[in-house]
Amino acid sequence: MTLALVTGASAGIGFQLASQLAERGYDIVGVGASDRINDLGDRIGGVQVIPVQADLTSAEGIEQVWQAVSQIGRPLDVACLNAGRSLGGAFLDTDLDEELQMLALNVTGQVRLAKHVVRHMAGQQAGNILVTTSCSALTPTPYESIYGPTRAFMLSFAEGLREEMKEHGVGVTALLPGATATDFHHTAGMGNTKFGSNDWKNDPAQVARQGLDALFAGEDHVIGGNQATKDGAARNRTLSDPVKAAEFARSSRPSN
Repeated sequence: MTLALVTGASAGIGFQLASQLAERGYDIVGVGASDRINDLGDRIGGVQVIPVQADLTSAEGIEQVWQAVSQIGRPLDVACLNAGRSLGGAFLDTDLDEELQMLALNVTGQVRLAKHVVRHMAGQQAGNILVTTSCSALTPTPYESIYGPTRAFMLSFAEGLREEMKEHGVGVTALLPGATATDFHHTAGMGNTKFGSNDWKNDPAQVARQGLDALFAGEDHVIGGNQATKDGAARNRTLSDPVKAAEFARSSRPSN
């Protein structure tokens, strides 16, 4: 059996990545911050599932995850660096400590874990890494003004890492989901914005499938979502930043 690591595996896109990798025959090390991760094996089934409840904003949490992987004593074939969160609202009003926690999860924690993963995979001269970023990496994100730059960082990181890891036999693919029907925007405190409704958003199962298909096809990146999402991402590459910022704000600005 092959082995995959998935962070943010409790729900949403991360759960779908773990579930679909299990369907492909991978045993799963699933990581989550809350105790929801502990019943991951019951929700997936059919393969070995090792749940790890860990705080990925801390160095200790990252070491806890990697220790769990190392103790299995098997090659790690796939790593999905998927954990992330947002925080909605005007930067003038948002809480700095919450924003620093988001940076610790979306950027610092990802880099810490990636260091372990790439050294392990380079040593075995094989492996695949899927980095979840966002279509928000392609535009300014007013009223999520810290979140978007964290996703842009991870996109650039994934593209650079992809080139570095070629000589080591390791593939790297960036997954850029559009707005997806999960609890992501609810937990970001964006219920009073257009993003608060899941009625119009992408199916997380579809997004995960597109990410894994791209990963195993050796693609550098993939836009996750329906055709409208893909068309929107392509259009964003042609617009000026001020135009994109104004358009994004129409969806992200709180209504009260």
